[in-house]
Amino acid sequence: MVQPIKRVAILGAGVMGSGIAAHLASAGIPSLMLDIVLKDSGDDRNKLSRGGKEAALKSKPALFLTSRDADLIEVGNFEDDFARIKDYDWIIEVVKEDLDIKRVVFQRVDQHRRPGSVVTSNTSGLALVKMAAGRSDDFRRHFLVTHFFNPVRYMKLLELVIGPETDPEVAKYMTDFGADVLGKGIVFAKDTPNFVANRIGIFAMMSTLRAMEKLGLSIEDVDAICGPPMGKPKSAVFRTADIVGLDTIVHVSRNCYDALPNDEMRDVFKIPPYLDKMIEKGILGQKVKGGFFKKFGKDIQSLDLATLEYRPQQKTKYASIGAVKGLEDVGQKIKKLCSADDKAGQLAWMITAATLNDSARRLGEIADDIVNIDNGMRWGFNWELGPFQTWDALGVKETALRMEQEGIEVAPQVRDLLKSGKDSFYGGTPGGPTYFDYGANQGKGEYLPVPQPPKQILIAALREGKRVVFENPGATMFDIGDGVGLLQFHTKMNAVDTDIIAGIHQAVDRAERDFHGLVVGNEDPTVFSAGANLFAIMVAIGQKKWDDLDRMIASFQAANQRMRYADVPVVAAPAGLALGGGAEMVLAAPFVRAHCELYIGLVEVGVGVIPAGGGCMNMLKRWMAGIPDDASYDPIPMIKQAFMTIGLANVATSAEEAREAKFLLPQDGVTLRRENLIHDAKQVALGMWKAGYRRPRPATFRLPGKSGGAMFEWFVYNLKAGHQASEHDEKVMKHLTRILCGGDTSQYARVSEQHILDLEREAFLSLCGEPKSQERMQYMLMNNKPLRN
Repeated sequence: MVQPIKRVAILGAGVMGSGIAAHLASAGIPSLMLDIVLKDSGDDRNKLSRGGKEAALKSKPALFLTSRDADLIEVGNFEDDFARIKDYDWIIEVVKEDLDIKRVVFQRVDQHRRPGSVVTSNTSGLALVKMAAGRSDDFRRHFLVTHFFNPVRYMKLLELVIGPETDPEVAKYMTDFGADVLGKGIVFAKDTPNFVANRIGIFAMMSTLRAMEKLGLSIEDVDAICGPPMGKPKSAVFRTADIVGLDTIVHVSRNCYDALPNDEMRDVFKIPPYLDKMIEKGILGQKVKGGFFKKFGKDIQSLDLATLEYRPQQKTKYASIGAVKGLEDVGQKIKKLCSADDKAGQLAWMITAATLNDSARRLGEIADDIVNIDNGMRWGFNWELGPFQTWDALGVKETALRMEQEGIEVAPQVRDLLKSGKDSFYGGTPGGPTYFDYGANQGKGEYLPVPQPPKQILIAALREGKRVVFENPGATMFDIGDGVGLLQFHTKMNAVDTDIIAGIHQAVDRAERDFHGLVVGNEDPTVFSAGANLFAIMVAIGQKKWDDLDRMIASFQAANQRMRYADVPVVAAPAGLALGGGAEMVLAAPFVRAHCELYIGLVEVGVGVIPAGGGCMNMLKRWMAGIPDDASYDPIPMIKQAFMTIGLANVATSAEEAREAKFLLPQDGVTLRRENLIHDAKQVALGMWKAGYRRPRPATFRLPGKSGGAMFEWFVYNLKAGHQASEHDEKVMKHLTRILCGGDTSQYARVSEQHILDLEREAFLSLCGEPKSQERMQYMLMNNKPLRN
């Protein structure tokens, strides 16, 4: 039996060590983070480890889900506290990437660890067998590589390297722990230099540098070509290098060159002279505020690779980039760009051909199958398609033929696939995908099911299994088994429109009739719902269809109230963006199971209106929950909290921040593994039903009415006087004040939820008639960001 991991010791408090500690803390796991004692540390012998913790707290973007989690990290040092590792269940080494140093550390770990505790290294590419050499039998049975990617919170990839003596139970436990507890995507790498993602990623990067020189392109050209047009992040090549650090890039590339004497593509890893000079001059990237790019005041300048001096950025324009911009299918984008005959097309093809070919050659060497390699690149470098998915998108047969015609030797693995009569690496259906496994069928190869997380509920599989209950153009309800339904939105950005509103009403009707509970969610990690369909609202305004707009808002309010007061439990399962109307749906649900990466806020003020789908009412209700039902009790402090959240359009940037801001309640759960979210929400619904669910009772409010508005008006006056609010902002805030203070009422009377909803709708319609609100909505539609006026 593997000992459960409840506490972790982290040896090294640098960027990676502190990032791992922060992520463990976000998962609720306490840690002890140690580092060396500096000679000039004086009385503060924990200076390095304390500095690492403080740096993690200051990091932008945030490494913690909430800064409160930092209390779970205890700091210490190697001299005074090393023996304490005996009390920890997992000991992870994150010291300098130097084999000799790591072996010294592991010798000490072997002396002090408790038998049965797991020991891992976060090395980015050193050999596991060399690090474990000379260690005790128990150490080697409990030793493996756990390679996290930076920044740990945001990068999904966790590479595991299992040693020849690693206990299979330990390997399985760490696999499950990394996936289900830490929310990571696991890639099984072999014990080869730089493992999977860095081996392919650095090869692609160094190939790009060579192709760039051959074509005479600038770094601006390369980043414009190698970003979204090729299904890669906006940071592309050189911005990514700045983020990672030039010293790290050079170290990984040099490690490949030195450790791979028999690699047929070894020369690709040679360091260009200008990179060595950049390292010598300390031009290391973001960590020193200057790499390939550097900010001067408000301007960002680029490095001239010939002179290593900064210069104004050059504009880039290629017809082929413009031609693929409107394509949504990333495979079609890459295929079209690679077929273009301008320099952008030439660069795209040169990089793609080299990377696809090398990835195929690495099969069996760095990983056992194509799935691990593809996942490594998608999760570790944020590629939209892995290399073998890209082979399929371009057409394996056509791509191999083009390579041969251009004198490029096609990888034998690709030739073998085509000789066997197959013409794709993947097959099956969206709900049951398969991949070609070269080792299956006694080495002849065959298609096997792509491994899926055991708790994942695939929407494509539901559709293929004829589990659709109903659907309309904006929403679909599925039967996900055990008497639970799933309502999925599928408008663009899941923007709330009449179809989604109708879908909510119908889903609650069907759930009350035929199911035990209902989950509202989807598989998209980026967006639950980005808010209302502004285009539809602008059309109604332009046609002066005020009654239609009133009915739509009233129907949305009613849909949210239906979720709240359904006879069966309704669980919202938000992930990614939940803004405006999306946040209102989350607030309305009686239960929430959120993904940790939740970005939620009532942002309507930014487009010149106020929340009108129950957002004001539900936020007010959350802040006033638990206060005495006494007319003499002052509700203003609670109203102020709701006012600030809505009036400043505050957005929580994690599920735990959302809890602090009362978008989530104390009882709402958080899931770190995105693939588990719908399953976990389903379990909440089933649990509530089995416990004998009874719908909640509507709230009533004692609110101050007009007499309570003075303080808020003074606040808005000060904002305006300080040029932080416009005249239109003042108008919006007055409407918000009237809503939250209950309109024409007093604390001696109770007002209903419907009363507040009516005030919301009245204010929203009034503001929609304002030219400034219309201008802001139009600007948001055109630019996807709020207008500041």
